[in-house]
Amino acid sequence: MTVYLDATTLIALGSVDALDLLTVLDREVVILERISNEVTTEPARTALRRFREEADLRSATAVDENAIEQAQTMLGEPERNGDVELVAGVLAHDDDDIAVVSDDQRVRTMARTLGATVTGTVGIVVRAVASGRLAAEEAKDLIRRLDSHGLHMTGELRERADELIDDAAADRES
Repeated sequence: MTVYLDATTLIALGSVDALDLLTVLDREVVILERISNEVTTEPARTALRRFREEADLRSATAVDENAIEQAQTMLGEPERNGDVELVAGVLAHDDDDIAVVSDDQRVRTMARTLGATVTGTVGIVVRAVASGRLAAEEAKDLIRRLDSHGLHMTGELRERADELIDDAAADRES
């Protein structure tokens, strides 16, 4: 499975120095150059640079031009940007084994429509609990830190994140 990462998740996890949690994906992880360039705020930018140096990820610079045009049309985007390239990556992928990690609802909806598996930052945290990488309380603390550093979750989403974390921890213990 190939997993494309969006800037939203890179910024969120990078802002709290938690990009290493992306290694729980245990898949081929791709960060498109244009998306990497969208991570401009500190400390996320520095954290991403360090993560890219340390992790075994694939950087992709070339995206199929026909897929770019199609993605621009689908998204109603006049210019090429990270969202366009990410959707183009899904379009150009030659099999159904593809995933997208994004907190951008428009990108998530489009990727899901195209048959990709979709998750977001909260999903990465939950997966870290399920894999034993984080304890439930550590994960809940991380969710609070993410919220206070820009992820901006509603009260309902924070509660749902806590429920998912508790479920993942319970499943791991059973």
